[in-house]
Amino acid sequence: MEIDSLEALKSLIEEEIYLIPEDREAILAQLETQSIETPAATTAEPIQAIVPAATEVSAPAPKHSEPRSAPLPVVEEVVSEPIPVRGNFSKGLLILHEESSLPADVMEMLVKMINACGHSMNEVGLLASEYLEGRSMEDFQNLNAHTILKFGRVKHPINAVPARPYEVYSEKETEFLFADSLTVIAEEVALKKKLWTSLQVLFNLTKST
Repeated sequence: MEIDSLEALKSLIEEEIYLIPEDREAILAQLETQSIETPAATTAEPIQAIVPAATEVSAPAPKHSEPRSAPLPVVEEVVSEPIPVRGNFSKGLLILHEESSLPADVMEMLVKMINACGHSMNEVGLLASEYLEGRSMEDFQNLNAHTILKFGRVKHPINAVPARPYEVYSEKETEFLFADSLTVIAEEVALKKKLWTSLQVLFNLTKST
């Protein structure tokens, strides 16, 4: 039976016990030693190493290669066909007429006037208005006409030439004479005379009496 303290020991012994100081101190030291509870050894929990989660390293975004410039389209030079002219056109004398085709009587009148001016129809070029539509002034200049007679209305930039009707107009080395359509002139004697007067000036002819 363990002795808890001096008081408990005293209760068991009825007679008085006298202890010398050395014994008394030894007993007290023994009791104090027994009364002290040995603390339970704590089981150390295993220390888990905290390993940081692997940082996700995103792969670098692929560099977008600069788009290659598309090759420039090859522009083919469009060469327009020459404006079609009827006749030999050997002297650079060009007659523009409004009509698609000239009636026989109108053609006869024209031939007489050209012959009276000292030229033949073999030297003349005839060009209907319809063949001038959509053609540029450059296309027209490529014909290299030196004398231009325009009869009636034509759809072409040549209309911008500031020539007055039945009056000769010169621009550089080219001479212009604008008049009514050949069909209208053939029907009116006054216009025939007016045209003849203009042609005499154009070709430097002496006026007949």
